[in-house]
Amino acid sequence: MTEQLTVSVLGTGIMGAAMARNLARAGHTVRVWNRTRAKAEPLAAEGAHVAAGPAEAVESADVVLTMLYDAAATLETMRRAAPALRPGTVWSQSTTAGLEGVADLAAFAREQGLLFYDAPVLGTREPAEAGRLTVLAAGPAEGRDRVTPVFDAVGARTVWTGEDGAAASATRLKLVANSWVVAVTAAAGETLSLAEALDVAPDAFFDLIAGGPLDMGYLRAKSALILEGRLSPAQFAVTTAAKDARLIVRAGEQHGVRLDVAAASAERLERAAGLGHGEEDMAAAYYAGFDAGPAA
Repeated sequence: MTEQLTVSVLGTGIMGAAMARNLARAGHTVRVWNRTRAKAEPLAAEGAHVAAGPAEAVESADVVLTMLYDAAATLETMRRAAPALRPGTVWSQSTTAGLEGVADLAAFAREQGLLFYDAPVLGTREPAEAGRLTVLAAGPAEGRDRVTPVFDAVGARTVWTGEDGAAASATRLKLVANSWVVAVTAAAGETLSLAEALDVAPDAFFDLIAGGPLDMGYLRAKSALILEGRLSPAQFAVTTAAKDARLIVRAGEQHGVRLDVAAASAERLERAAGLGHGEEDMAAAYYAGFDAGPAA
């Protein structure tokens, strides 16, 4: 039997809510908080305690899991939680925070005496709901017996990248993976928009590449969301993808690499958000190929 832990989940959006549900289903005591309380309330039906604020949420927690929009939101929330944090508490930060962001979060953890794990996840809404995320984790060996049951509840696989969360080795790997995700999604949207402009049936393109080295399950999955009008609810929202793309570009700049595709993808995602698609799946960057939306 897995040891029952008290786990506080701060941030119950697309990913955080799914993670909280799976933690509760695994038998852990779950306490949740979200800035917009209405997004956390449905978790009460899963047995979670919905807290009024971050400090209330982390009371008596063995593990705090943060799944917020970015590093700034995470740090601000953890500062609000600080009065109730106990030294030695395990903190798993699971947002894509960027290299500078992870450094700031790790510094806060040191100030508070927390065991810090840089633990972003790879996956979208469906694997999150199924408890089949891939957890990329870096952090001290001494707390792994407490954090591993949490990772096991939310993910199908944990990839350990190091013992120093502050070194951001997990986030570095996540940025590399996300650079591929962003590039493929942007390319899929551009391919479909060009097909429409040239009056080429999408099926003609998919038949052409079927079974060959150019074929790809992810390309087909994202294209289907566009072609079948299934962009909501988002698997991975346009606004979040744009944020991640900017973090990827920034990481490249910091290390002397110019990432033209990531930069162009960030602009494309931001343009789609400006057209009103910000909360739709990132595949909605497709719409950025048209001045006012695709032709009827």
